[in-house]
Amino acid sequence: MKPEVKKRGAMKRVWLVALTSLVVLAGCHSFKKENVQPPTPLAKDFKPTVTVAKVWTSRVGAGAGDSGVRLRPAFADGVLYACSTDGKLAAFDAASGKTLWSKSSRTRGWFGWGDKKRADALYAGGPMVSGDLLVVGTLDGHIYGINAKDGSPRWESVVNSEVVSSPVIAGNLVIARTQDGRLYGFDSATGERRWVYDQDTVPLLSLRGNGPLLAANGVVFYGSDAGKLVALRLDNGEKLWEQTLASGEGRTEIDRLADADGSILLQGSTLYGAAYHGNLVAVDGPSGRPLWGRPFSTFTSLDISNNALYGVNDESQVWAFDKNGGSDLWKNDALKYRWLTAPAVLGDYVVVGDMEGYVHWLQTGDGALAARERLSKKAIRAQPLVVGDTVYVEDVKGRIGAYRLGGAR
Repeated sequence: MKPEVKKRGAMKRVWLVALTSLVVLAGCHSFKKENVQPPTPLAKDFKPTVTVAKVWTSRVGAGAGDSGVRLRPAFADGVLYACSTDGKLAAFDAASGKTLWSKSSRTRGWFGWGDKKRADALYAGGPMVSGDLLVVGTLDGHIYGINAKDGSPRWESVVNSEVVSSPVIAGNLVIARTQDGRLYGFDSATGERRWVYDQDTVPLLSLRGNGPLLAANGVVFYGSDAGKLVALRLDNGEKLWEQTLASGEGRTEIDRLADADGSILLQGSTLYGAAYHGNLVAVDGPSGRPLWGRPFSTFTSLDISNNALYGVNDESQVWAFDKNGGSDLWKNDALKYRWLTAPAVLGDYVVVGDMEGYVHWLQTGDGALAARERLSKKAIRAQPLVVGDTVYVEDVKGRIGAYRLGGAR
């Protein structure tokens, strides 16, 4: 889906919707239609080369709505967890789609408001689950620890800004990131704050959203709003190193946008990341030493399998790169300007969703389109979630679909 731009001032924040090249009109919240690139039409004579079965569909609240966040389900032990910005939180049997439990913050209870016309928990960051702990952040600056078995509350913590990316659970800590550039470490059992990292400089203008955190080997990795790949100590939040993904150069504020809004990948000891108006880079995880880099502008996450990296650039062209040096393997522009999600690898296929609710399967070998299904008529913003032979997709209105590949046609 097309990115949104966030602009910060001393007293206020202005949200501007960005289309294609992020055309922003000074002092105005509108856009000219002639500046918008139309999405590439889908081929009417398309013949799939693999069968796809829709296993089930369900819904969680109103989804992300107009918040601009990319809500994605989480999976653990055969259960799929999902949330919405209107205060719904639910668990589904991942195989059948049956609702196991569902909670709403519009009712009286532990969220504290007691006003049925208002949703206190505007869920936007997460969910994330580990063992029997479910963690989710909100647009109104809360982190909730929840019992994953039944949805009952465990603890609540307050932060200074929105939480629009998934927290990470690592041992006895929960790490969460907020829109103002801070990272927080909380005790996973009690929610007590253990540390806070607040040394990031958040640019005046950046994209709406944050990439998910990655915790591994006692380190937390993330891409910053300033286009940096940053490594922090997990136990105390101390910065270990940072590397530049995008330099933020250009004549205008839009040109200088340098936001790393995607996830950081780790394979072996090598990290992979990319940024808007920046580069795709490989970095040695322990030292932060760059291994290779190449130009590639994206505002979504990457995915990896075998010897290839997969990404969607800022014009919604799907690319495959050699993970060992970054050279091109293939590019598919059949879905250009359809504002695709981040790619997800499912076996021999790359799966993406688009702005009109379609889900597309591309062959990992050459990028050829292999299958197409439609979840709904609403945009899909979040990266599909692959578990085994099934992919789960969620649109902006909270509809969730589970798909499974069949044999070749």
